[in-house]
Amino acid sequence: MFYSEAGQFKSTYEADAAVFPLRQDRIGIAVILVLAFVVIPLTGSNFVLSSVMIPILVFSLAAIALNILTGYTGLISLGTAGFMGVGGYACYKLTSVFPGINIVVHIALSGFFAAGVGVLFGLPSLRIKGFYLAVATLAAQFFLSWFFIRVPWIYNYNVSGAIEVPTRSLFGVPVTGATATETTRYFVVLGFVVVMTWIASNLVHGRIGRMWMAVRDMDLAAELTGIRLLPTKLLAFATSSFYCGVAGALLVFLWYGGAEPAVFDVNLSFFILFMVIIGGLGSLTGSFFGAALIFIMPIVLRYLPPKLGIPVHPATVEHIQYMVIGALIILFLIAEPAGLARLWQIGKQKLRVWPFPY
Repeated sequence: MFYSEAGQFKSTYEADAAVFPLRQDRIGIAVILVLAFVVIPLTGSNFVLSSVMIPILVFSLAAIALNILTGYTGLISLGTAGFMGVGGYACYKLTSVFPGINIVVHIALSGFFAAGVGVLFGLPSLRIKGFYLAVATLAAQFFLSWFFIRVPWIYNYNVSGAIEVPTRSLFGVPVTGATATETTRYFVVLGFVVVMTWIASNLVHGRIGRMWMAVRDMDLAAELTGIRLLPTKLLAFATSSFYCGVAGALLVFLWYGGAEPAVFDVNLSFFILFMVIIGGLGSLTGSFFGAALIFIMPIVLRYLPPKLGIPVHPATVEHIQYMVIGALIILFLIAEPAGLARLWQIGKQKLRVWPFPY
């Protein structure tokens, strides 16, 4: 009976409509934040922070971006990596042109450049949807990949065609570059993810989120109730692309420390789509579940077999990863289309009535 609403009475409409109505949920969120901000930085090694936690947080933010567009609005997109690339290259140009401005401001502003590009490629969404919209966003992905290679101005005419992240500080502490510590970069990424997840939660649980979900369920009925389809869909594209841009800037500046156009290819778009499918469409929690599962899986496959005395070649690990991801996608699409987030909800619902079966 430790997860029950018995004795927790609601006396206001705000309390009844809260995102986390149970006290146990609020305590759980507080525990997760304490673990993320205190326990992991104090106990985690540099490998855990730089090679596990930072990429999981970055991909979680990218999965949230795709979930806003596909999970909540019902608009299929295969151009997530391209919009992430816009954010990464925009942040690089901003740091080159305005070196005196705080790097956190540059990362946030890079999202607006990605949002503008997302709105531009989102214009066809009023006339097309489904498979045809997916093809249109895939075309955007290919165009942006071509743009990153063929326009040398965006990488400052570097001979290698890659971008190298300069050293930038926040309150005198190096945040990017070779002198930035893993702990500092982890805190910056974690701060962005926490704030933007909170903003996304407020969006999807408010009036805008209800408009998106109405368009997702039946756009014709939504239009008959007074929802303007084009502004609503463009807002979804802009918001999703903004989150993609910030995720791309975090990926380049606080994880990789540099990038080339191949980083933002179509494989990354499918990679993030798999995270959303496995984690759960239309769920912010599922975005974190999917990112954690898909990114931790190759690490487990690489280190667990040798511990058990089973030698595995690194190339074999990559093949096994693709096989397992494919099997998981098929399994979830057949058995539980709502993904890991739905399994989490079912588990919590059973705990609320435990020890009774209903």
